[in-house]
Order: sequence, then C-alpha cells, then structure tokens
Amino acid sequence: MKTEWLLCPICGNKTRLQIRQDTELKNFPLYCPKCKQETLIEAKKLQVIIIKEPDA
Repeated sequence: MKTEWLLCPICGNKTRLQIRQDTELKNFPLYCPKCKQETLIEAKKLQVIIIKEPDA
C-alpha cells in the first residue's frame, strides 16, 4: 500500500500525518506544527482538496 505525508496547504511543509491510497477524509481539520494554522481538508485517493469556509 502506498503512503504519503500530508503537506500543509499554506506553507508546504510535512504535517504529522500520513495517508494511504485507500484513505478518505471529509471535513478533516489538518493542523500544521510549523505555521500553527489549521485548515479544513478532504482527501480521496491521495488527492487533497482545501475546503473554503465563509467567514462568520
């Protein structure tokens, strides 16, 4: 099974998580320890999509 590190969509560095090819994430809060930002993502077949939320 192929695994890849999840990269931060803001700074591009590795996060602390790895995903496999069969992993599916929906509305997952991805935290980056370097830039200290949290981003909502979806992942399917190693493709990561950033979810844009409207500011309240």
